[in-house]
Amino acid sequence: MNSRIHRAVRVLSLSLCFVALAARAAEPKPVFLYSRYFNAAGEERYLPDGNYKDVLGRLGKDFDVRVHDKPLTAQTLSGVKVVLIANPSDKAVGGNPPPHHVDARDVAALAKFVEGGGALIVMGNQENHNLEVEDMNTLLRQFGLAFTNLYTDAKLLPLPGTNPIIGGLRWGYYTGNQVLIEKDHAAKPRSLVTNDLKIKPAKGDRDVAGSLLAIAEPGRGRVIVVTDAGWLSDWAFDDKGVGGVALKGQQNWEIFHRLARWAAQAE
Repeated sequence: MNSRIHRAVRVLSLSLCFVALAARAAEPKPVFLYSRYFNAAGEERYLPDGNYKDVLGRLGKDFDVRVHDKPLTAQTLSGVKVVLIANPSDKAVGGNPPPHHVDARDVAALAKFVEGGGALIVMGNQENHNLEVEDMNTLLRQFGLAFTNLYTDAKLLPLPGTNPIIGGLRWGYYTGNQVLIEKDHAAKPRSLVTNDLKIKPAKGDRDVAGSLLAIAEPGRGRVIVVTDAGWLSDWAFDDKGVGGVALKGQQNWEIFHRLARWAAQAE
């Protein structure tokens, strides 16, 4: 009799597991928005159908990936879980109009979005890539973070196994500005990857102590600020590199995959 009961309980448990998995599979994917609102018209870096096509395609397994250049308002952010901004532009490109810089409305909308449980990922770049940081910093400072004009050249950094979220992986980044962290800020900003000065750049001699990747947790949301935007390009994923630098053996996709899921609180 006991064996029959045990078998019945086991069958019931397995059935409940399958029901739970089926229900989970039926849930809508969280929306991941690649916003081009702060990128200049005609700017060819990191286009969704260019060298960001690979990363956006891979994200489709876990996210409902969307791309647009509309203003980021309560309406356009409705239903969105993660917003990615890469290499916000400073100046106009060609004969196109000047790009939109962060203003007070953007700060209010995105701060409210994050405080309410949304996630924001902002990635900088190097200084000759039409990068705007001064106005973007008015937004980032809401979370105790900011870009600086101090740069470290490309490196392949092995991340300690004790590193939260992305420990044990190899990050290949292709030059970018340091991230400042405001101590004792309410958003709990902290460095996730700090430059290892023992490892020399693959090319170039700029090498500054400080954070290369930082996170914060304001309200119910999450924020990620990264020194570089090129590390998500298809040429980085393929170990081909750019500008005569190829960081072979990087695990950039897995790093971003984990960060994106952490941002969406889907760990």
